[in-house]
Amino acid sequence: MVETHPFGNFVPDNCKYLFLGTFTGKITDPSYDWFFGTKRNQFWPMLESVFGVDLKTKINKQELFSKLQMAIADIILQCERSENSNADNNLINIVYNTNAIGKIIEKNKINAIFFSSRMAEKLFKRNFKELTSKYPEINLVTLPSPSPRYATITKLEKIIRYKELLPKLS
Repeated sequence: MVETHPFGNFVPDNCKYLFLGTFTGKITDPSYDWFFGTKRNQFWPMLESVFGVDLKTKINKQELFSKLQMAIADIILQCERSENSNADNNLINIVYNTNAIGKIIEKNKINAIFFSSRMAEKLFKRNFKELTSKYPEINLVTLPSPSPRYATITKLEKIIRYKELLPKLS
């Protein structure tokens, strides 16, 4: 079954940064209303620790990204899952979010793109070569995956890396 990304892209005014994930997990819970919302994903709890803010609601999350001047999008616009799993390696028949990501980069002065994982970085470098060639000054930064499946480092170690790499709140 073909799935289309349900959240679109979030682009605050004057954004300087872009955060890219791969594709949303399967939505099985109505409270999953924005990026990285599956119950097991560590993304929002880690950002709560990094920035010392409460991120329980979509509005709180959007406020944080606005303050950071950071857009958020996923690299994949549509796909199918080869298995009933949220794992990126099960995504097939992929349609990339090329137009939207291109517009975000072209219409904003993006200093850095942050990738949610090595897979996001790999997909971007392979499928968005025109953008990397056109904007070589944009820093590409890969963060440790917020997935609990990525257990090579602990959640605390991930938080430390996020604090080191993400922009600071002004």
